[in-house]
Amino acid sequence: MPFRLGPLELCIILVIILLIFGVGKLPQVGEAIGKSLKSFRDGSSGEDEEKPKEVKSATITGTPEAVVSKTEDTPKA
Repeated sequence: MPFRLGPLELCIILVIILLIFGVGKLPQVGEAIGKSLKSFRDGSSGEDEEKPKEVKSATITGTPEAVVSKTEDTPKA
């Protein structure tokens, strides 16, 4: 027999959660649950190491003369 939750049961569960944690703590509880689920998924998929961060290349805008004049105007230490 599968366990199914209808709209009434979900509303009752939501009211109980609000009574236990209060409205002020609810965002913190949601954030903690989300972080724990994310770490569980990462652990179960075998990703123990952090993903290497992608290095973004810098783009220079403007004409070459404008770039050269900006670098020449900077004081040297």
